[in-house]
Amino acid sequence: MKKRFYIFACAVLMAFATHAQEYADTIGTDDTLLPEGMQMYELDSLLNDWMTKNYLTNVENCLSKGVNPEFDAETYAKRLSRLPNVIEMPYNDIVRKYIDRYCERLRPSVSIMLGACNFYNPIFEEALESYQVPLELRNLPIIESALHPNAVSRSGAVGLWQFMIGTAKRYGLEVTSLIDERKDPVKASYAAAHMLKDLYEIFGDWSLAIAAYNCGPGNVSKAIRRSGGKKDFWGIYQYLPAETRGYVPAFIAANYVMNYFCDHNICPVGTTLPQATDTLLLKKNVRMEQIAAMCDISIGELRALNPQYRTTLIPGDSHDCILRMPSDKINAFIDAGDSIYVKTTYLSSTNEVVLDDDNDRASRKSRNKRGGRNKSGGSIIVKKGDTLGAIARRNRTSVKALQKANGLKGTNIREGQKLRLN
Repeated sequence: MKKRFYIFACAVLMAFATHAQEYADTIGTDDTLLPEGMQMYELDSLLNDWMTKNYLTNVENCLSKGVNPEFDAETYAKRLSRLPNVIEMPYNDIVRKYIDRYCERLRPSVSIMLGACNFYNPIFEEALESYQVPLELRNLPIIESALHPNAVSRSGAVGLWQFMIGTAKRYGLEVTSLIDERKDPVKASYAAAHMLKDLYEIFGDWSLAIAAYNCGPGNVSKAIRRSGGKKDFWGIYQYLPAETRGYVPAFIAANYVMNYFCDHNICPVGTTLPQATDTLLLKKNVRMEQIAAMCDISIGELRALNPQYRTTLIPGDSHDCILRMPSDKINAFIDAGDSIYVKTTYLSSTNEVVLDDDNDRASRKSRNKRGGRNKSGGSIIVKKGDTLGAIARRNRTSVKALQKANGLKGTNIREGQKLRLN
């Protein structure tokens, strides 16, 4: 699977190599700018995203299915009118230019985003539904970030929904040196839904609310005043910032292509849905390296499931932190007990590093009296409160080694059980 995806990725990158420098591309003959999510420099980052590499696969002949067919204006208008949307999506020459962009030069990106929608849309829709805002807004991250959860704009906006720090904090997202919840797909989606609802309450029009999401409500209000009081997007179009003039047409085009991709011979990249996940509430510091070692999970997967953490340290000591893991790994974390958390260290009088934990200090002293590792007959008896991780650490071995030596599939052990150490 990975080999096929690598070939596919290389083909896509080669196809776009000649356009890699088009950083501030324009569309048409006016000065309307492409939204950053439509600029092709995002493609390389999207292809290297962990979720993309592990859960998207190439559909056979996906890049050679045919050319983009031509349709008349009436066809485009009828298709847009048939979409079950609350937000008005008119067809005009400006919208047509953005549809053409998606269906021609951005065809490989659309293929990838169609696949990625399978694991992001349920998150978006749940958040939007909770604030009772139109579900078609799930396509807003397509033009914001090209569905890349770690996207960073030129202006410093971050994540799928492209929040600036100030706006993120106003909507309850934490941004510190250790945590950036703008990258958390779930929390950022709820914050975006809340913000969009607030903007609609200000302007009473979804197209204006979407424009304000891009350039801020102040700029939209200014455009309304300059237009003589018009309160619809197309009426204030010429008074908006250049990128915002393209933002709403790009949103309409994104909704069009996400529904009518087959009519333009665009095929979705195949998707293998990620396994079910669950969350834990952590009240102590823990490092992802320790979780990976004790729960048999890769650092890459942990970071992909918990993108809000800037480093591998989850700072539970400062406040409660959420850890998302595959459901089948949750029990291993729980069974590991306190041994999985970060412990403070100090130096003894003999310069030995000692863990600041009473049980560990007692076991170290006991081992020192016996003159080395606790390997009485190559086995030990599990005591009350023992975990497989704590036993491994006391005896200078690993959880995996203990599991192999004792034929254990998980980390469950019981008091009185005899365990072989080698």
